[in-house]
Amino acid sequence: MATVQTPDALLVKNYVAGDEGALATLINRHESKIYGFIYSKIADRDVSDDIFQDTFIKVIKTLKSNSYNEEGKFLPWVMRIAHNLIIDHFRKNKKMPMYRETEEFSIFSVMTDNSMTIENRMISEQVENDLKRLIEELPNDQKEVLVMRIYQDLSFKEISELTGVSINTALGRMRYALMNLRKVIDKHQIILTN
Repeated sequence: MATVQTPDALLVKNYVAGDEGALATLINRHESKIYGFIYSKIADRDVSDDIFQDTFIKVIKTLKSNSYNEEGKFLPWVMRIAHNLIIDHFRKNKKMPMYRETEEFSIFSVMTDNSMTIENRMISEQVENDLKRLIEELPNDQKEVLVMRIYQDLSFKEISELTGVSINTALGRMRYALMNLRKVIDKHQIILTN
């Protein structure tokens, strides 16, 4: 008989209740996906190792302080922590990576590079902040898919697995999110190119 996999949410609960082994199970279960995500952005094994460790130090601190409330969506939450640490790494090293440019994500092509003037960099940061604020205005289901796709670089197959919806539903939510973003951008007359 096949063994039933303990859900992430239960492992989190067990760990918070004092079962140290539950965290090891969670790390083993998601290690390749989380590490692969970090390495795909950093492309340096030593730095990726450090960020992976820092991610789980933050996870442990949050779980130990009882301030985790992601309603069972453990992996997307850990991915967000890893993503923020990657951004911090690039900020410290003054190098923001250029994100992949595809037609549907052209409104996100606002990352800075080292050759930018201070003025342009400030504009670019302002644009990024504006975008984050706009994304906050989206309905939760659309926001979730958008964040996973744009900021966590997950495939629609991965998004569908993580959110428990079909790939078509995930694609639909992404499409609506982008349409809504464009509407909000038009409404606020935000200019996203400098």
